[in-house]
Amino acid sequence: MKRRKAREKAMQALYQMDITSDLDAMSAIKNTLDEQESNNEFLEELVTGCTAHKEELDALIAPNLDNWKMNRIGIVDRNILRVAVYEMKYMEDIPHSVSINEAIEVAKVFGDEESRRFINGVLSKIKETI
Repeated sequence: MKRRKAREKAMQALYQMDITSDLDAMSAIKNTLDEQESNNEFLEELVTGCTAHKEELDALIAPNLDNWKMNRIGIVDRNILRVAVYEMKYMEDIPHSVSINEAIEVAKVFGDEESRRFINGVLSKIKETI
């Protein structure tokens, strides 16, 4: 599985976990995989890392939201931001610009035109603080 696909699957798993409070990370990952796909290390690290550091990630995101609160952001956008911020903070081998670009690409698939701009703006601000 390529990293972009893993990022998409990670966002989908985190989305599931946001709407289903009793779903664990591994079950959410399994739910996102097609029959011919298997879990991979990068996908698992994104989902488990975002889950383990959710409060910290949200604390990094929240101050960079202009006139928004975390609970008002759409679930898709919120989880795209979490994945990107997790990468920026904890995955030193991935340049911040790559994490931002990949988040925008995921937003193109799952969000709308406003999502892309919103995510780019928030992540550009966060990039300066990490």
